Amino acid sequence: MNNANLDTITLAGGCYWCIEAIYQRLDGVVSVESGFSGGTMKNPSYRDVCTGETGHAEVVQITYDKTKTNLDEIFKVFFTVHDPTTLNRQGADEGTQYRSAIFYRNEEQKKAAQDIIKALTDAKVYSDPIVTEVTPFSVFYKAEDYHQDYYNQHGSQPYCQIVIRPKVEKFEKIFKDRMKK
Repeated sequence: MNNANLDTITLAGGCYWCIEAIYQRLDGVVSVESGFSGGTMKNPSYRDVCTGETGHAEVVQITYDKTKTNLDEIFKVFFTVHDPTTLNRQGADEGTQYRSAIFYRNEEQKKAAQDIIKALTDAKVYSDPIVTEVTPFSVFYKAEDYHQDYYNQHGSQPYCQIVIRPKVEKFEKIFKDRMKK
């Protein structure tokens, strides 16, 4: 694989276990890491971020092959599998660490994010305003190892069955032609 074909985007859409599980299944995604971004504390732990006092969001850092997928598709998946209209929450997960955010690395990513938000708003896809932050990327802190590949490792646990599985099933239904083989 040619590194020139790779790009990285960092997204926050609630619990990182949910978003990680979905993007691991999207064709063209090379890797997905769960972690933290957008705050002020250096090298935060999960316990630190859970306090809501670090300013960090739970995020996934997605590396993808631009010859197999693109920002448009990545953002379509993102806005399909989480609710971008709820401020600082997804379902029962509540706090600034669960906010909806796109941490862009360049002007192309920023414009693509702004364009899809405008298109969704103009099309009145959601009855409430989109509150997804579009913020410059500064740093990514990888979460502890036990948070990585969580759904695939612990899929039978109640949180995985009740919260993550329905999102994965929605993704699989809507994007069935774009799933990894």
